[in-house]
Amino acid sequence: MTNHNAQQADLQGEPAITKEHVQNNTSVRQMLGQRGILPETLPPEEDIRKIDRRVKADQKKLEKHAGRLPTTPPET
Repeated sequence: MTNHNAQQADLQGEPAITKEHVQNNTSVRQMLGQRGILPETLPPEEDIRKIDRRVKADQKKLEKHAGRLPTTPPET
């Protein structure tokens, strides 16, 4: 949102872009509050690094247990 607005309004310099960024964050927080969502009360999600390690381990297990596809002779 900040990038879009900064380009559209041709904002230049750190202070102008920072002001836009703060306004966007304030607006998003207000909208979340209106819908009853307070970020500080949400439970933390699982660490992305943990998820990545689990996915890689699962892929290795699948490769190990899946075996190989049968080879077919080329069609002539």
